[in-house]
Amino acid sequence: MEQLDRFDRDILDIVQRDCQLKAETIAERVGLSVSAVQRRLKRLREEGIIKAEVAVLDRKATGTSMVFIVGMEIERDNYDALAKFRLWAEKQDHIQQVYYVTGAVDLIAIVTARDVEHYDDIAALIMADNPQIRRMHTNVVLRDVKLGLFVPLE
Repeated sequence: MEQLDRFDRDILDIVQRDCQLKAETIAERVGLSVSAVQRRLKRLREEGIIKAEVAVLDRKATGTSMVFIVGMEIERDNYDALAKFRLWAEKQDHIQQVYYVTGAVDLIAIVTARDVEHYDDIAALIMADNPQIRRMHTNVVLRDVKLGLFVPLE
């Protein structure tokens, strides 16, 4: 993987904010030719620096407006518990993100649901399909204060 130079960082900053911009617009903003921008974008995708280009939806408009932050404790003796849960969670669309963390819990998951009853069904499924999860601690998100996946590039 090549080191990111100033042009790469500028391009990444732009496409993180709007991945639908045409190469011509990006080229004008960063001071490169269109073909140079296209080559760089191709390389950034191939190297996995750009992992995905997605549409961010308004959850309320889709009927999946609730977000839950779930702390999970895993069995200490079960060394493959994390790998098993990761494989399982990758197939669950309502589980948006999972982090392996230090502190009182082992995993933090961001889960979306239509309502509390729907979340209760998801939580029951998590526990039923993952016996290595010993306990779950759930926080209900009352309001999004800041939402994003933007990676600052210095």
